[in-house]
Amino acid sequence: MKNIQKGFTLIELMIVVAIIAILAAIALPAYQDYIARSQVTSGLADIRGGVTAFEELINRGSTGATNAAAIGLNSKTARCSSLVAAGAYTATSGQTITCTLAGNPKVVGKTVVLTRNASGAWNCTTTLPAADKSKYNPGGCA
Repeated sequence: MKNIQKGFTLIELMIVVAIIAILAAIALPAYQDYIARSQVTSGLADIRGGVTAFEELINRGSTGATNAAAIGLNSKTARCSSLVAAGAYTATSGQTITCTLAGNPKVVGKTVVLTRNASGAWNCTTTLPAADKSKYNPGGCA
């Protein structure tokens, strides 16, 4: 009587492991880039909320201290190791809100900055290296 083969042979299992290893080698760097991009976008979202409060204080002509707490932001968040608001409420431009990024090694220590221009628009910039800007910058950020 013939024995019926049950299960997989060692060669078949090794082929499956090799295929999984190749797929992982391709997927992990792409996933790391995705995480870095999402962390930069999250840092921008953390400071975006302060724009409305900053504008309100500018329009009222406030003279108080310019800091993150004055515009309703925490001094740090999960994605921003520090949040800094600067610039006089009475100036027509130059006010900034800055997030120093934390998290992924590809973006840690870099900053996302919202800067107010003379027409009252807030522009986003980052301090990422030029080669990384196309990969990690959120839409609308220079």
